[in-house]
Amino acid sequence: MAPRRPPENADYAVPDILAWLEAHGSADNIAGMARFGIHTGNAYGVGNTALRPFSRTLGRNHERALDLWQTGNREARILALFTDEPARVSPTQARTMAGAFNSWEIVDHAADLFVDAGHLDDLVPEFANDEREFVRRTAFAMLAWAAVHLKKRDDADFIAFLPLIEQHTTDPRNFVKKAVNWALRQIGKRNLTCHAPALALAEKLAASDNKTARWIGKDAVRELTNDKILKRLASKQR
Repeated sequence: MAPRRPPENADYAVPDILAWLEAHGSADNIAGMARFGIHTGNAYGVGNTALRPFSRTLGRNHERALDLWQTGNREARILALFTDEPARVSPTQARTMAGAFNSWEIVDHAADLFVDAGHLDDLVPEFANDEREFVRRTAFAMLAWAAVHLKKRDDADFIAFLPLIEQHTTDPRNFVKKAVNWALRQIGKRNLTCHAPALALAEKLAASDNKTARWIGKDAVRELTNDKILKRLASKQR
């Protein structure tokens, strides 16, 4: 049965939210999440298709988001990321949150929030040089989101991140290499200005002796030379 539609402008406190999550959880959803590599050790099994509209009824509230995060529950933490106030998310808060990351799903939602909070320059180099798998993933997920969302950001800023991407293309850990690949592809798809240097790096990596770098490069070359991508970039340029 589909989750009941929450009331508009609902004024939920944290216990109310947890009760709603428990009522709408599903063991089948938990099993499905686990198959996709999502950490479900503390989860009710509420999918994002239900969490997204529910978060919109909650509205943004920084203090409540902090409390939701502290529960450690998967769904509560996702709601925290959806409903926090980006302008009030400090680099210190982001670092503390990153220390608790245990799932690529949480990382990717958090990276989007950290970009909206304006911490790209502060956190990407720091997180990229952190040896923890999910913290390092955060850096490159932030770059991927930023390449798409920060449309007014100077292209040179993204091109300047390419050496950092190259530096970490030999990290074989699954959630790192996929995020590094994601960042490279998204920068290359930003526009024609970014496409050329990103493709050049992808081609260099595709010829690497390192297995992980070679995989990242070949996959990026495949996408960045796709006819549909090239036509879209040319159309944007015109």
